[in-house]
Amino acid sequence: MREIPGRQRMTRWARRTAALTVATEWRWPVVPGAELRETGGRAPSCGCQSTDCVVPGAHPYDPGLLAATTDARMVRWWWNSRPDAPVVLATGGQAPCALSLPAAAGAQALTSLDRLGVRVGPVVASPSRFTFLVATYDLPELGELLYAQDHVPSSLRFHGDGGYVTLPPTVVGGGRARWERTPDVPRGAAAPWLPRTETLLDALVEATAAAPGGGNRLTY
Repeated sequence: MREIPGRQRMTRWARRTAALTVATEWRWPVVPGAELRETGGRAPSCGCQSTDCVVPGAHPYDPGLLAATTDARMVRWWWNSRPDAPVVLATGGQAPCALSLPAAAGAQALTSLDRLGVRVGPVVASPSRFTFLVATYDLPELGELLYAQDHVPSSLRFHGDGGYVTLPPTVVGGGRARWERTPDVPRGAAAPWLPRTETLLDALVEATAAAPGGGNRLTY
């Protein structure tokens, strides 16, 4: 049997622990993502085996998103069976929604929000994108917010009901995902505090529009 390096064992343990924390403590449904597969020195390929996968390692795979759950037994079984699987959060419903944008724009938006003294919730960063977790919104609410904007760049993405985002500690095709802003669980609360979408939207739209190409190039 091949010996697993100590660092890899720790990463696998951290991933399983993260999945259990999100699902059983915060009550946000999760599902395993597609693992990256080594390809002999070339860029890793996606475990979904699609030759043109644009989000390698950053999407649900076997089972699909509809299987996302908060059940501790299921989560343990998944990550015991597939310890390298990314932790994928099913957004919307009782879970957060999210807004994601290119990494450079996300960092700029975060700086602007800090300068304004705006409280920001959990933020996931990867080499290619920043993802801001927000309180759940519905489509009519989101539609009104977007209608009030002069222009919304296409590389600013909205993850609501039926959507998903990948949570740390995970390695996806774009690199390692980490918490740029760690989730903060207030005293007496069960889950992390989340801002409302309208609190962040103006800064995210402005930063994305200022990105190279006007923020219209969709990057992962």
